[in-house]
Amino acid sequence: MMSRQAFLCSLGSLYLSLLFVFLLMDVYARPANHSVLKERAGEAREENEILPPDHLNGVKMELDGHLNREFHQEVFLGREREDFEEDSQPRRNRRKLVGIFSKVDINNDKKISAKEMQRWIMEKTDEHFQEAVEENKMHFRAVDPDGDGHVSWDEYKIKFLASKGFNEKEIAEKIKNNEELKIDEETQEVLDNLKDRWYQADNPPPDLLLSEQEFLSFLHPEHSRGMLHFMVQEIVRDLDQDGDKKLTLSEFISLPVGTVENQQAQDIDDDWVRDRRKEFQEVIDANHDGIVTMEELEEYMDPMNEHNALNEARQMIAVADENQNHHLELDEVLKYSEYFTGSKLMDYARNVHEEF
Repeated sequence: MMSRQAFLCSLGSLYLSLLFVFLLMDVYARPANHSVLKERAGEAREENEILPPDHLNGVKMELDGHLNREFHQEVFLGREREDFEEDSQPRRNRRKLVGIFSKVDINNDKKISAKEMQRWIMEKTDEHFQEAVEENKMHFRAVDPDGDGHVSWDEYKIKFLASKGFNEKEIAEKIKNNEELKIDEETQEVLDNLKDRWYQADNPPPDLLLSEQEFLSFLHPEHSRGMLHFMVQEIVRDLDQDGDKKLTLSEFISLPVGTVENQQAQDIDDDWVRDRRKEFQEVIDANHDGIVTMEELEEYMDPMNEHNALNEARQMIAVADENQNHHLELDEVLKYSEYFTGSKLMDYARNVHEEF
């Protein structure tokens, strides 16, 4: 029979084990550490810096056909968007928002018109483009090892496969000797798609060598008319179910393959359908004939389209225009701050006139 002392020791060990388990559960139940997540995201971006990004700042739709959920904040804040973080002081964010309001309100009449918002949207969109240009210079140097100002498809292919974990020297040697590369099917599919895009970015006369400007078109097709057209073709190809190179509402709102397992998933699906139906009917389908052509989608996707910017300005104003005067006043912008900045500042909207 176990002695009393042995029993107590066993009980103590069991308690410590259970305590350790509960502590682990608590750690994993807590919200993720944002700084750690950002660090990991940064590492992922660095690893794939030579890949065309799925998300393009200031463009209304992602390359996979999803709507850009952050579009309004991107075209309202530009580079200042990083300053409006969830863990920032609300009062500090409020002061920044007051400052932005005064910059948009160029005639200082204490309200923002659609024309003023249009000008601001175009300015912030250009900021995103200039940021892409700056990043492109760095990325181009990474894939132009001999510094001759041009990158061949083989040079890019070597760097791409190296970013996927392949041995760079071995890959370079095999490509030089025209030897077969043992690449998994998924990576090969990505390479094939990238090669199609590479050809499209290669301006006439085609030489399969991309200059720094052509490489910018490769990474950021939204700022090149020819590449924008190619990008739209790819999106339509992915969504078009009957092969007519046009999109109906039912094609546009079709859900990704998958089954709904619970109410939360059903709510997400319902939101998906509602948002896409509204965007299709009210924005993308310009002539309201129930069909979206490639031309309509290209106009919608063009970040530097002034007509689109004016329409977007009117829509953004309508969201917060509580007094229906077709302008935005500062208290309205603060009240709807989450829409414009991603930060909730409603508790700080009461004393707005103290700082403005």
